[in-house]
Amino acid sequence: MLENLPVPDFTLPATSGKTFRMADHKGRNVVIYFYPKDDTPGCTTEGAQFRDLIAEFHGADCDIYGVSRDTLASHEKFKGKMAFPFELLADTDEAVCNMFGVIKMKNMYGKQVRGIERSTFLIDKNGVVRKEWRGVKVPGHVDEVLAAVKAL
Repeated sequence: MLENLPVPDFTLPATSGKTFRMADHKGRNVVIYFYPKDDTPGCTTEGAQFRDLIAEFHGADCDIYGVSRDTLASHEKFKGKMAFPFELLADTDEAVCNMFGVIKMKNMYGKQVRGIERSTFLIDKNGVVRKEWRGVKVPGHVDEVLAAVKAL
């Protein structure tokens, strides 16, 4: 459990030629959602739901970032296809995935594989995790995250 713990500073390459640095986000709420793979059904739906509610998140002083192990090139293609108004972060070496404890053994076609467990973290304006969701099921999830942001 990471709730009520400060997030260590980290840096990841982001889409749009940017670099995400956690320390740069003091004074804003941040939602970081980890997802298994670009352009797959659940990940597409989840990203689209964040996209569709982005104005409400911004109205609550909250920025959204998606993270997976995919490359920046893959992220750029996915972001463009889905018109995401937020950046995707490339954690190709799994350093941040491991920091948040989202790498799990999963069953894929009868084989055990390491992958990202769909997870979301709400980080407050002081850089402290206020809520975490693990093993996320996509339907209704983004609405639940938005309600938690508004409750801060």
